[in-house]
Amino acid sequence: MRYLLVFLLCLVGSQTTKAQIYEFGLFVGGSNFIGDVGATNYISPNQIAFGGIVKWNRSPRHAFRASFIFTNLEADDTKSDDPRRIQRGYGFRTGIFEASLGMEFTFFDFNLHDLTPKGTPYLYTGVSVANHENFFFDNSGRLTTENTNSWAYGIPMVLGYKQSISPNFILAAEIGARYTFSDELDGSVPDADFREQFAFGNTNSNDWYVFTGITLTYTFGKKPCYCDF
Repeated sequence: MRYLLVFLLCLVGSQTTKAQIYEFGLFVGGSNFIGDVGATNYISPNQIAFGGIVKWNRSPRHAFRASFIFTNLEADDTKSDDPRRIQRGYGFRTGIFEASLGMEFTFFDFNLHDLTPKGTPYLYTGVSVANHENFFFDNSGRLTTENTNSWAYGIPMVLGYKQSISPNFILAAEIGARYTFSDELDGSVPDADFREQFAFGNTNSNDWYVFTGITLTYTFGKKPCYCDF
């Protein structure tokens, strides 16, 4: 009976902990904004972005992932291809701090207990939330702070490629767009209702921002012990 219990525990453990390993590291790259102010290029980093990343690999094909990234979002109408925006001449720079949580899926098996070099494309999605300053543009086009902050919730959509460069380090490059459920990041919709007369642009289209960069993570975690009767 004792051996049967041990066998069952090992069987369950082998299914739930096989190839489980942890990662933590850094993200470094750039950011760009897509909305009612500035250029509308989807991949055009113009400000430094940096932060941390943590992963819990549940199998060779998927991992839970959390990240924390800081950047200054910047947009400038004079760098747009739209003549109307160029003539308007709005621009802003605002700091945001984003936290994201979700799941990463690899195209191919990426078993970190296999010490041979390996690489695979991957996708990541989940939920994100970014804290940002509220501001608006007055009738003269001057950026005016509202002296408040808001949270912008969103959905990250990330495509990347990662490669093991040693038994304990993984290098990855990725491009990640964030679709937000907010239209306030660029000041086109003031946060305060009594300033709604200062709203402009397409108020039916929400804001996007993109992170482009690399991650370097350190891996750790013991290889599971499988029962051998």
